[in-house]
Amino acid sequence: MSRVLTRETDKETGTMSFDAVRGVQAGREFYVAMVSFKTISEHFKFDDPSIASEQRAQRRVRENRVPQIANYIIQNPDNYVFSSITVSVGGKMTFQPSPGLRELGRTGTLHISMDSPLLINDGQHRCAGIKEAYSKHKEFQNEKVSVVLFSDKGLHRSQQMFADLNKHAVKPTKSLGLLYDHRDTFARFIVALVNDIDVFHGRTETERASIAHRSKNFFTLNGIADATRYLLKLKTKSIPPEKQKLAKEFWDTVTKNMPDWQLLLDKTNDVSPADLRDRYVHAYTNILNAIGLAGHVLVTQHVDWKNMLKNLKNIPWERDDPIWEGKIMIDGKMIKNKVGIKKAADLILNKCGSNTTLDEFEKLEAKT
Repeated sequence: MSRVLTRETDKETGTMSFDAVRGVQAGREFYVAMVSFKTISEHFKFDDPSIASEQRAQRRVRENRVPQIANYIIQNPDNYVFSSITVSVGGKMTFQPSPGLRELGRTGTLHISMDSPLLINDGQHRCAGIKEAYSKHKEFQNEKVSVVLFSDKGLHRSQQMFADLNKHAVKPTKSLGLLYDHRDTFARFIVALVNDIDVFHGRTETERASIAHRSKNFFTLNGIADATRYLLKLKTKSIPPEKQKLAKEFWDTVTKNMPDWQLLLDKTNDVSPADLRDRYVHAYTNILNAIGLAGHVLVTQHVDWKNMLKNLKNIPWERDDPIWEGKIMIDGKMIKNKVGIKKAADLILNKCGSNTTLDEFEKLEAKT
């Protein structure tokens, strides 16, 4: 990480200068420049949040997101990644092609008046995170991020740019986020767990948050992750070896005591995941989460929790069984809410021989 600041501002001439590429979009000239964290911190502008939304071109900064982004930079100084920030420049911009290129050259230096307002159209949380990281660690001063700069054509145009830039943005699903996150120890653990548990392996949807009707998959990666979080109730980001072992033993034991899951492992049986999803509630994330919740109580309170899980065989898992109505089913349709999942977990605990409800256990746990 360079500690020597590349000179981007010149107080004598009152200009900022950046290495840049010039292009044309929708008939308008624009630029992509490399801008240092120091310049972003000192010159990029946020709208006053007290101004009515009709008079702003930005959403309010959600303060709780800023430390997360700053910590991401600070904790990953050698391999953080940021996409481009988009800015409207409310002043004069002059582009000077690199030496040897003619007037229409695309690469060169972009000069902007220092008193030009620089309004962030897209990436304000990234900018706020950069500012916080830089304020704590000045060695980030010469780190750079690409910035797309347009000429400011007024509030109406800036608001439209914000709408256009965010209209088609699609966040990755939780499953895909887990699959691709190589920094998060829990995500790596879950991916490994899916490969270790026979019934999960090759039957887990790793890209979507739900399963297509005729899919060969039976579980979702985010569903397994959520249920395992409920099971382990981790208090730190690290996962001790004994917790990893517990999770594997728990899901192995659950699998052995779910006859319908065993059908998926029986190569002589032609039952399909789609058939089971049509008929049973245990094919859905709601129940997987409820099993995880109940599991936490069982493994915490009972030494013989593996024997207690044998009672899973005796639970009527059919979708049309009335025991699920008002819990995870309403009028025969699957619903998802935390209260219903907790009710389902209480039912599983009761069927497995536990006299403790989730609420009672949580009160006991809070006292210890």
